[in-house]
Amino acid sequence: MASMNIFTTISFNPTTYFPRRRRPNSVPYAVNSPESPPEIELEFIGPKAGSEGSYPVDKAKAISGEKLLRNIMLDNKIELYATYGKLMNCGGGGSCGTCIVEIIEGKDLLNERTNTELRYLKKKPESWRLACQTIVGNKENSGKVVVQRIPQWKKS
Repeated sequence: MASMNIFTTISFNPTTYFPRRRRPNSVPYAVNSPESPPEIELEFIGPKAGSEGSYPVDKAKAISGEKLLRNIMLDNKIELYATYGKLMNCGGGGSCGTCIVEIIEGKDLLNERTNTELRYLKKKPESWRLACQTIVGNKENSGKVVVQRIPQWKKS
């Protein structure tokens, strides 16, 4: 009876089982970037005058074309909603109208009114916008936008 070799030689090629992954060519951002992206400066005028008669002003900055006005205000803890709006807002869907603001300066730095705004703000002044539908900038422009937060009683 011939002897049987139960040990057979298996050749193991690691590249078959663990192929090398190609690393992407990466260059540090600072070396390749032409300049920083354009920014939009925003000023938010409060809906009610303070005790001395002046309106409070909050300031924020945003990269052009990246965010909705509503999100900029919420991210910077700038009050957007009155009492009713805090309880009953639609979360940015454009269906409740509680985020109406008035653009005092810089209308040309914002997107055109959306169909939702055209429908909802049909009889309102052109300067009125829904913050949840308003994109600040277009990725190429920069400048200043002044926003008046509208008191709840004025919205009706």
